[in-house]
Amino acid sequence: MIKSELITRMADQNLHLTQRDIERIVNVIFEEISAALSAEGRVELRGFGSFTVKRRSARVGRNPRTGDVVSVPEKNVLHFKTGKDLRKRLNQK
Repeated sequence: MIKSELITRMADQNLHLTQRDIERIVNVIFEEISAALSAEGRVELRGFGSFTVKRRSARVGRNPRTGDVVSVPEKNVLHFKTGKDLRKRLNQK
């Protein structure tokens, strides 16, 4: 699902809101999640999962084309852990 599909589905379920209003709501939610994560915080959505930022240390890598040794700098990466309810729903048969 892409963002526009999410907005369309939400608009179909909430006829009292315009599609433009729903788009603003979705954008604000994503902006707030991004802001919390960039402040090295943690975002937890009960039943869905939690987003955390993890630090990946610097390392020595290789260029796959040439085989040359490359220094890969330290960086932050996003980590997602599914919540209990989502995990159950994904594993239903």
